[in-house]
Amino acid sequence: MNAPIPQDQLPSWDLSDLYPGLDSPELKRDLERAAIEAKAFAARYETRMASLSGAEMAESLKRFEVLQELLGRITSYASLVYSGDQSDSKIGQFFQNVQEKVTDITSALLFFSLEINRIEDAEMEQRLQDPALAHYQPWVRDCRAWRPHQLSDDLEKILHEKYVAGRAAWTRLFDETMARLRFPMDGKDMTSAEILHLLSEKDGEQRKRAAQNFGKVMGDNIGVFALITNTLAKDKEIEDRWRKYQTPPSSRNLANQVEDEVVEALVSAVKASYPKLAHRYYKLKAKWFGEEQLDYWDRNAPLPESDDRVIPWPEATRTVLDAYGAFSPDLASVGKRFFDNAWIDAPVRPGKSPGAFAHPTVPSAHPYLLLNYQGKVRDVMTLAHELGHGVHQVLSAGQGYLMADTPLTLAETASVFGEMLTFQALLKAQTDPAKRKVMLASKVEDMINTVVRQIAFYDFELRVHTERRQGELTAERVGEIWMDVQKESLGPVFRFHPEYASFWAYIPHFVHTPFYVYAYAFGDCLVNSLYAVYQDGAPGFQQRYLDMLKAGGTKRHKELLAPFGLDASDPAFWQKGIGVIAGFIDELEKM
Repeated sequence: MNAPIPQDQLPSWDLSDLYPGLDSPELKRDLERAAIEAKAFAARYETRMASLSGAEMAESLKRFEVLQELLGRITSYASLVYSGDQSDSKIGQFFQNVQEKVTDITSALLFFSLEINRIEDAEMEQRLQDPALAHYQPWVRDCRAWRPHQLSDDLEKILHEKYVAGRAAWTRLFDETMARLRFPMDGKDMTSAEILHLLSEKDGEQRKRAAQNFGKVMGDNIGVFALITNTLAKDKEIEDRWRKYQTPPSSRNLANQVEDEVVEALVSAVKASYPKLAHRYYKLKAKWFGEEQLDYWDRNAPLPESDDRVIPWPEATRTVLDAYGAFSPDLASVGKRFFDNAWIDAPVRPGKSPGAFAHPTVPSAHPYLLLNYQGKVRDVMTLAHELGHGVHQVLSAGQGYLMADTPLTLAETASVFGEMLTFQALLKAQTDPAKRKVMLASKVEDMINTVVRQIAFYDFELRVHTERRQGELTAERVGEIWMDVQKESLGPVFRFHPEYASFWAYIPHFVHTPFYVYAYAFGDCLVNSLYAVYQDGAPGFQQRYLDMLKAGGTKRHKELLAPFGLDASDPAFWQKGIGVIAGFIDELEKM
């Protein structure tokens, strides 16, 4: 194994752009101010929304947005501090206390959207004729999309207030359990991020030991994870039933502003393509390894001829920014700000949240990126991915706090596009046929992980949530569903050993954001089609792309994709995206 990246040479974020510290007077002052202003807002507007004119409603929304941004700054800070070390009891206490205080404050504001949603459509349309309120039309549209599922004010309030002692508490239990777990490996106790990283090492015996040790520790703790999963699935089923959602994913689809049938078309298209994508590729990979079958720990193994050198952080930075800059200097200029300022936290640390994310915080500040950088090519691609999110969040901030956020499906567009730019730049610069093969295989594996694997995750979630409606699932039963889905999606080339049945338990999306995962496949297939338009030399593509990112949450997918001649509601759209992956596999078969 190559020498690891010196963690003290990696950038760490500086959260003082939000607040100086956990006990800072500024944070205390803002919490007090938010509480006072929330009460004043409620005193001014509660029970009056239906009687306001368009101009008066616009004024209320301006005040509401200012208050929400203040609360957003507070919760963003608490969330980022907590992500930095989820094993520190003082930080955990701080995070929980902030959540509880903000929940108390926002209880006073709950009336706002509830009263807006009780206004009849015709009356709301009349108010939206006012230019000041028309500015907020996208927010009003998205708020009112929840009307059919809105409960009485009392029920909405109790659900809101109990959240911190319900779903949020179970989520925190998951995070802190994962943060505290240690996985023995060659005399060292590793975090989950460190040991999972070893599944991409060249040494097959090391991959095997890492996988088995990870599986054993997860298996030893599987009862806790099964309890968390059962509780959260039941909690969701109760709320879905009261709100009259037709299927377990329906509320996520509504939040993503995407129709159920569009998601179903995506899922069906990908599942039908399992044989020509994952099954075919992994059979090819086994052949390269001189084997008929592979063990599950070989799924992300580098090819025998691959270069497993560790990529220093400065090289990763240069690689990603150069790729962004070749596409658009403006895009690279925004991206560079993350490196010039302390907006990235890259080292692996005990207690730190595993994986990677981009947190938008609030428009008056800036996003932050969390990585666990260990110098693999995949880590460079993760940097390209999260920087895409970050750039998107910077560009959309101009829409203001209420309309900057993008639905998850479209939020993955900029991140996956950033990965594609980086990959294509590296591929173009590589002239050695053997190295091109390795690069192309690595990209195919990333795309399979993003499309096939995430749809398999979605299928797993759907089966678990559907079956949970009939009663609690044992940990063994959840493991059986996991194994069935893995075999179906990855194909017969893999040997799945018993400990793999517990691998479902570490995936945070199942806990944090149920049914999030299909957004990755949505984004990847969308970007494949989008990149094809770019490659065809569509005039003005770069500016149209930047305009799409700047739109934030103001437009739905149909409006955003129309300038590129794309339509995600067309079933053939998904076949185009899948076809790009299949084409790469075709190319590999010829090598």
